[in-house]
Amino acid sequence: MGDDEAADLELESAREAFTRLGARRDVLEVQGMLRHPALPGQHGLSPREVEVLRLIVRGLTNRAIGAELFLSERTVQRHVSNIFDKLGVNSRTQAATHALDRGIISTTP
Repeated sequence: MGDDEAADLELESAREAFTRLGARRDVLEVQGMLRHPALPGQHGLSPREVEVLRLIVRGLTNRAIGAELFLSERTVQRHVSNIFDKLGVNSRTQAATHALDRGIISTTP
């Protein structure tokens, strides 16, 4: 349908569900379908989630992140929720602190 961003979100959700279920073969299949699989050192975050997290660290709202990345506010909200789940945090402040402490996001340009 041409909405690659939404497709990747759905595939990432499926990958997480298969991982929880221990369905390794399905995890690998979904991983192969993702346009931008998570990279090592990113704590399971996709490249787009890392972009969103970088903007969270800068203090941007979901609306501002959407404008910056040309995403709907709802898509940003879903990314933020996925980031919280993957990092095991409950707030933007915790996510930012976690990202900086673990080196997921660097404060140097």
